[in-house]
Amino acid sequence: MTKSTDLDLDAIRARYRAERDRRTATTAGERQYLDVDQGFSHLLDDPYGEAPPRPAIDREVEVLIVGGGFGGLLTGARLSEAGIDDMLIADAGSDFGGTWYWNRYPGAACDIESYIYFPLLEETGYMPVERYSKSAEIRAHCRRIGEHFGLYEKALFSTQVVALDWDAAAARWIARTNRGDRIAARFTVLTTGPLNRPKLPDIPGIASFAGHSFHTSRWDYAYTGGSATEVMEGLADKRVGIIGTGATGVQCIPPLAKSAQHLTVFQRTPSSVDVRNNSATDPDWAASLHPGWQQERMENFTAQFTRELPATDLVGDGWTALFRTLRERLANNVDGLSAAELFERADFEKMEELRARVASIVEDEAAAEALKPWFSLYCKRPCFHDEFLQSFNRDNVTLVDTAGRGVERITADAIVVAGVEYPVDCLIFATGFDVATSYAQRSGMTVRGVGGLSLSDKWGGGLSTLHGMHTRSFPNCFVISQAQAGMSPNFPHMLSEQTGHIAHIVRHCTAQGIQTVEPTAEAEGNWVDTILKLGEARRQFNADCTPGYYNDEGRNSDVAARSSAFGTGPVAFIKLLQAWREAGDLAGLELDGDHARAKMENAA
Repeated sequence: MTKSTDLDLDAIRARYRAERDRRTATTAGERQYLDVDQGFSHLLDDPYGEAPPRPAIDREVEVLIVGGGFGGLLTGARLSEAGIDDMLIADAGSDFGGTWYWNRYPGAACDIESYIYFPLLEETGYMPVERYSKSAEIRAHCRRIGEHFGLYEKALFSTQVVALDWDAAAARWIARTNRGDRIAARFTVLTTGPLNRPKLPDIPGIASFAGHSFHTSRWDYAYTGGSATEVMEGLADKRVGIIGTGATGVQCIPPLAKSAQHLTVFQRTPSSVDVRNNSATDPDWAASLHPGWQQERMENFTAQFTRELPATDLVGDGWTALFRTLRERLANNVDGLSAAELFERADFEKMEELRARVASIVEDEAAAEALKPWFSLYCKRPCFHDEFLQSFNRDNVTLVDTAGRGVERITADAIVVAGVEYPVDCLIFATGFDVATSYAQRSGMTVRGVGGLSLSDKWGGGLSTLHGMHTRSFPNCFVISQAQAGMSPNFPHMLSEQTGHIAHIVRHCTAQGIQTVEPTAEAEGNWVDTILKLGEARRQFNADCTPGYYNDEGRNSDVAARSSAFGTGPVAFIKLLQAWREAGDLAGLELDGDHARAKMENAA
């Protein structure tokens, strides 16, 4: 690794600012993405399963879970462990999986180690076949969880909840679906997640394209042929264009390059791409593991991203590389630099290493220069792949770098950048998911609480919660998100902690006969203040970053700041929740008014 003493730190900082500014200068004040309902609603269709005919249901349940991905599965599992089985799980897909139900694009795989990314490995008795598992194995594990905890009999697949309304008189949430169902639930858990609704770039002429097009989350294998792990023979005579070089693009570009007659990649901002070094699971290692190993490994990985900096790094991959370097620097800090200064230097060194990797692999100098990331490692989601950069050495692959400006326009048969037309037969959008619009738009449903207040309206000026999971005027409603909660790169770890916390509250309310629970105005306000106060350092970091969904496309607004994660870190957040549960008084929550709280305290 290049040493920071060999780098011109001021010059690198200036280059980072220049890269950020060339994006923000062209996008400030512009709407960058389209609502898929505006002429592209077919992108929400399910190409992987059909909705079997069934009569509409009219039922009352204890808990309604909206979403059947990892969050929904973990909620169902934790509730079952808590003795609460009267539940329904509704999901728009035809099976469990969430993001992994939709993401079946070629090359799709997890980029967090499977041994910590797969939920409930010990509980289900499963060990992933490789360190970074492919999407089919992840979906199979989702089905395994559903079967192990008896969740299939509680599932409503191919069912979109379109409205949730609080019935104050009955103290129930009334859910209505696109299948004509009416479900009355005492509690509802919203686990729709941030990665489910396709996002499209707002490019002039996008609706005029006459060729074939689709989003990576709705991959059209009927057109491309092949599968997620095979050559797509349907593209052998096709000129393919792909917009986007984020985490999805990095994974699907190599198989597209091997399959298409010609592939043109349109890039706005490059990703950092480190080695992946995937490997099969060592059976001897797996046999040596002791009970509790997965929780220990998850906690160790998450702790690497905090001030705790544990002495050992059990995972030891590209995600934790910076913190291994920082630990070494702190142990040998002869210059007496602060931890922040040491971290910045370690970051500069790592990014210089990644840029050198690009130069050593990509043969065309112009392409190599365009693929070099000029930003801090955690400004954008780090990527890991062993074939992505090599794809640009193929004769049938062209990189079109838009210098941060994006595609200029789309015609009936071509993509235009800087006045140059690039003819394509097939256009693929690797442009991610909607994470920044209203809750109703992102989730596809309207949630109305006390007095008909909609969740989108309440959060229109910024998120307002207690612990990221409750919001006032929406009793008995839990929202699972990393906003205003703990954030780990390993999402399932935090999902496990949050769903266990929710199960604790539901079980407590059921045991104590508590009908409604919601945060007090004071507790919610204090939590928002805490998020804003602790998030100042991260907000400044985001301001210096190139635009992306981590910083609301560079806007770094007050609204975006209110969606920050708990600033002291995920480990501190987990400990805070644990201490809250152990106290036993459900502090900050209003329980049927004062009478219910007095009843609970007397019972204790």
